[in-house]
Amino acid sequence: MRRILLGTCLCALAAAGQTDAERLREQVAAGVLPRKALEQAEQDRARARDESTLRETLYGTVAIEELTEEQTEEMVAAARRLAEHSRQQWRDAGRLIAEGVLARGAIAPYEEALRQREKTLELAEKRAALLRELAEIARAEETIEISPLTAGLMAERFDGDGTLRPSQFEQIRLAFEREFERPLPISARGDTALHRSLGFDHRGRVDVALHPDEKEGQWLLRLLEERRIPYFAFRTHAAGRSTGAHIHIGPQSEPFRRAD
Repeated sequence: MRRILLGTCLCALAAAGQTDAERLREQVAAGVLPRKALEQAEQDRARARDESTLRETLYGTVAIEELTEEQTEEMVAAARRLAEHSRQQWRDAGRLIAEGVLARGAIAPYEEALRQREKTLELAEKRAALLRELAEIARAEETIEISPLTAGLMAERFDGDGTLRPSQFEQIRLAFEREFERPLPISARGDTALHRSLGFDHRGRVDVALHPDEKEGQWLLRLLEERRIPYFAFRTHAAGRSTGAHIHIGPQSEPFRRAD
């Protein structure tokens, strides 16, 4: 009965604010509750914060390019901590089963919880890897210089009229959907948190996940040239330049000015 009451107390305190946390510390200091109660409540609050981080960065509707690299690192760290907690609970349950305290079937919910946490960690790591790739692509777009040696092999550049208007891009998007009966695979459109965190002004630019040598990419490049719209076409990975094939529509991005 004492365990049930203590558990209820801890759950309530863990979900409450800083005032209750301070009150719990006072009760522990006064000897009303054991120090273990304070440690447990702090661990519960930490896991609640990790759950909140995942709801915002992994389960939410935020687009990948709207996350910063720092947010993504914290997302993976939160998923890793929660997975390790489930792994420890599974180990503890296994030990109690081996000691005869719990029945063998009692391990099932711990195994399922661990599987779910490991899947979440895998998803977070994949999302982080994608953001790292987008960040490298963004850096490549701002630093690349197309020379006779790289043009046509690694990347190519078309300056066109030097601008991309919103109405032009909307026409391109609709034309692509009519031609291929699927949405244009946009990986970053306009100003994004990722580009801002890197110090790049991506306003008026669009990144598209198409290989410039494949059918859809070739079609898009022809359309851009016909309409005199600038682009950068990245064909393959090159150390320090680009991590994957894609097409940057619009002029080359520039570093943000202080006035921005």
